[in-house]
Amino acid sequence: MFVVTGATGHLGRLVLDALLETVPADRIAAVARDGRKAAPLAARGVEVRVADYDRPETLGGVFGAGDRVLLISGSEVGRRGPQHAAVVDAAAAAGVALLAYTSVLGGPDADFSLADEHRATERMILESGLPYVFLRNGWYHENYTGHLAPVLEHGAVLGAAGDGRVASAARADYAAAAAAVLTGTGHEGRAYELSGDTAWSLPEYAAEVARQSGREIVYADVPPERYAAVLASAGLGAAHVAALVDAEDAVRRGRLARTTGDLARLIGRPTTPLADAVAVALKG
Repeated sequence: MFVVTGATGHLGRLVLDALLETVPADRIAAVARDGRKAAPLAARGVEVRVADYDRPETLGGVFGAGDRVLLISGSEVGRRGPQHAAVVDAAAAAGVALLAYTSVLGGPDADFSLADEHRATERMILESGLPYVFLRNGWYHENYTGHLAPVLEHGAVLGAAGDGRVASAARADYAAAAAAVLTGTGHEGRAYELSGDTAWSLPEYAAEVARQSGREIVYADVPPERYAAVLASAGLGAAHVAALVDAEDAVRRGRLARTTGDLARLIGRPTTPLADAVAVALKG
């Protein structure tokens, strides 16, 4: 079986869509915390297995010997260590054939706080002795295009990354790569540095939004403390704010600008241009 955890999340749904293009539905299992949210997957013939990263006892029996599993990292910063440990332990106990993990661009060399739990999870998987693949995902276009409403309202892209560059790609590109690794051969023991084909800066992003929207949009680069205050005023918690400010510094330092070509090679086509993602977001 091909098993996808976090199956009802943004990335998980896209991975399942990609798998269903080439794999019979009865060979796919979706692991989700809420069975009701997974009902549309069940309607497509996918087996739904209900389990919660935060409740290790629910993971017993979720995996089987020979399963090829995609562990999609949790979204709750600060809680992902024990969450991922519960999944790795369950996968090891079941004797899965492959554990692919959505890590972060740079892996052990990523020196920003959002990467801390990813680095720890990679070490955990290596120590488990499981056959593995690390899918070190860079940033998603949607990290930016998913927040166009305030940009259009205020006429500005706000950030603290200076002219640092980001080699992002569409979430669907990363999903297609995950599906290719799960269903392909020769990936065991590999670590793929996944990023878009072209790196861009926030001033360039603002210019692209302006071009497509027909509005005046500028990039407003602010000091980290000002950026933190804006995020806090939007209701984000202190830990989340700190992580996002630190990520801006990583962008400023070029830590998310790598263009390795791994993602395009895995999906067999160029990665989705940022301009396409902007167009989709503006239509939405």
